Amino acid sequence: MKRSARIAAGGLALAMAAGALVMALWSDGMPHDTPVRSAPASDAIPFAVLGDSNSHSYQDKAWFPPDSTERGGAFRARTFQWTEVLARLRGHQIDPGPWMRWGRPGVVALAREWMGLPGGRAPRKEDYLYNFANSGAACKNLMQGRFRQVPRLVALMDQEPERWRRGVVVIRIGLNSWAGLLDLQASDPDAPELRKVTAFCAGEIRAAVRRIQASHPATRILLVGIGNEADDPANSDRWQSAKESRNIRSALEAFNAAIRQLAQGDERLAYFDDVAWFETHWGSRNAEGKPAYKTVQIGSALRVTNSVGDDPHNSVLADLHSGLVWNALWAQALVKRLRDAFDLPIAPIEDEELRRFLEPLTAAAPARAPGS
Repeated sequence: MKRSARIAAGGLALAMAAGALVMALWSDGMPHDTPVRSAPASDAIPFAVLGDSNSHSYQDKAWFPPDSTERGGAFRARTFQWTEVLARLRGHQIDPGPWMRWGRPGVVALAREWMGLPGGRAPRKEDYLYNFANSGAACKNLMQGRFRQVPRLVALMDQEPERWRRGVVVIRIGLNSWAGLLDLQASDPDAPELRKVTAFCAGEIRAAVRRIQASHPATRILLVGIGNEADDPANSDRWQSAKESRNIRSALEAFNAAIRQLAQGDERLAYFDDVAWFETHWGSRNAEGKPAYKTVQIGSALRVTNSVGDDPHNSVLADLHSGLVWNALWAQALVKRLRDAFDLPIAPIEDEELRRFLEPLTAAAPARAPGS
């Protein structure tokens, strides 16, 4: 070998060794003096989340800078995601882990795993420890790629296997794989492309369930169906015919049926019907496909319409994510479903309690700090 080639080979080997060292030592943001377990009460139920922006905490200032106009704009400090509502109202009974900045870039997490090291959470975000949901995630991100959620959550759960015998994992994902196909759903609900997406998402969720149960067979898992994006107020002027509306519902039911079926015959699994939940509160389109939504009334002063805007009297934020009231009502329904499906000892969130929680947030009162 020529001297120049030997030098080049040596340099490459040195660079690779240096790269491996960086990957091994790259901090994951986890404070070394912070215990994994941080439940306010010893009998609090460990609670983990897998999913997309529907479950990514809004007060994440690592992902969304403090001056960001996303997730509530001027109202952001008092606009909470359902996980944040749940932590505030039932934090003594449900433990999503401590609020912290934790995680690595996806490529770093993946490289560490190739080296036999723990990947941690990816991407880095400020959220509850056991919340692995991140904005933009699709079905493939449950088990695959740089941002795979399930294997990394399971690795964290493995640190306390006995405790997770009482735990719950919520899997709420699929909208980013499905919602971009609404025009196709409206025209041909049986299209091969829709069947392909349905089969893929159901397969990835099934794989996620099996991976969790392989290490934690007693952990309960709640599978959440996806909602009807035609009901998003930003879409109110689209697909306004009886046929289009019927086709979208037919396609969506086929997708959700595949997810619902995964929960059948296993008492450790349950399904949450997001379409039924929305229609209970805001209704749906009429038989002709025209918007015919109701107004949600909470207490005597708070009225929330199916409309877009950061003000909490709208169901959906300006960036088209669920608003404060939507998330609070969803957290209330989630608690009921966990009680009904798994007989968990969680106190119901009564309407009066929800009113007392929401009224100061929808007025001018300041919100509590993210982790409180």
